[in-house]
Amino acid sequence: MRGSRVNFRTVALTLWDLLKQHEPPTIVIPKNVKQKVASKQRPIQAKYDGIVVKMKDTYGFRIRKWRTSMSGCAWELKDKNGNIYRMLESPYPKGPMSCAIFLHEVGHHAIGFHTYKPRCLEEYFAWEWSLAAMKANDINITANVLKRRDNALQYAVAKALRRGLKRVPVELESFIPAQYRIAS
Repeated sequence: MRGSRVNFRTVALTLWDLLKQHEPPTIVIPKNVKQKVASKQRPIQAKYDGIVVKMKDTYGFRIRKWRTSMSGCAWELKDKNGNIYRMLESPYPKGPMSCAIFLHEVGHHAIGFHTYKPRCLEEYFAWEWSLAAMKANDINITANVLKRRDNALQYAVAKALRRGLKRVPVELESFIPAQYRIAS
């Protein structure tokens, strides 16, 4: 036996090892690990998927990243040759809120950057474009979507006022935060 190797996996070390039947090893999955389960796709999701494809084809932007949070960003890049690349980050539309945020960011590309001054007015028209697109695509505009729009516009107006905006556009007067209102 000298010089030969013994494979201890195939040799019974005790008599009990002779009685045991060889079973495949069991894999223990921790309880805190989520398992991917094939889920049925909701019928409305096909409509959201169609909106994404249609908007990308129509306005020619690229999705840099699908966000997991309910926030978005739209911007343009210009290279040395003057080519413009439209970029967008937003949550993937899976419900009315994420769809509204996605369409709001698309709205920035649709109406054009620096079309409206001040910046808070551009935000207003991007939100209006978003709600019109939701209505045109028969997506439910919920109370939470309208509340999100109102909060976003109040924030944009407050930011503009903090930075020295002298005259609030007529469209945004209803969104002036309480601390900036003049009692009459």
